Amino acid sequence: MIRINLLPHREEKRKEQRRQFYVTVGLMAALGAAIWLLVHMFNAGHLEKQNARNKYLQNEITTLDHEIEAIKDLRGQIDRLLARKQVIETLQSNRAETVILFNELAMRMPPGVFLTRVSQSGNKVTLKGFAQSNARVSYMMSSLNESPFLGGSEVVKSVAELLSNRRVYGFEINVYIEKRTTPTDEVTAPAATIRKG
Repeated sequence: MIRINLLPHREEKRKEQRRQFYVTVGLMAALGAAIWLLVHMFNAGHLEKQNARNKYLQNEITTLDHEIEAIKDLRGQIDRLLARKQVIETLQSNRAETVILFNELAMRMPPGVFLTRVSQSGNKVTLKGFAQSNARVSYMMSSLNESPFLGGSEVVKSVAELLSNRRVYGFEINVYIEKRTTPTDEVTAPAATIRKG
C-alpha cells in the first residue's frame, strides 16, 4: 500500500490562507484609511467653505452695524435741523408781532398816558407807566380791548404817586395777544395800519 504524506501540502495551504488573510486585512486597512482620508478632506473642505461664509457674513454684519450707526447719526442731525427749522418758522411767523403790538399801543394810547416799560412773556404783555388820572387808564384799557390783536386787559396795580411834584397814577396792566400773525397778516397788517394813521 502506498502512503502519501499530505501534511506539507496542508501546511502550505494554511500558510497561503494566512498570507491571503493578512493581505486582505492590509488591503481593508488601507481602504479604510483611504476612505477616512477622503471623508476627512471632504469635511475639511466643507468646514473651510462654511468658515469663509461665516467670515463674509461677519464682515457684512460689521459693515451694516457701521451703516446703522451712521443712519442714527443722520437721524439725530435731521431731528436737530427740524428743531431749528421749527424755531425759525416760529420766529418767521411772529416777526411782525412786535411791530403790530407797538403800532396798536401807539394808536390806542390816550393823551396823558406814558409808558415806561413794555415786556412780553408768551402771549401776555405787561405795560407799566404813568397816567394823569385813573380815568385815562380805564380809557386805555377799553381801547386796548377793542383791538383785534389785543384783548383781555387786567389791572395789576394802579397807585397815586408824586412825580416831579405832580400827582400821577402809576399803573401796571397785563394785556393778552389774542390773534397770532400769519404770513398774510405780516404783509397786510402794517399796510393797513399805515393807511389808518
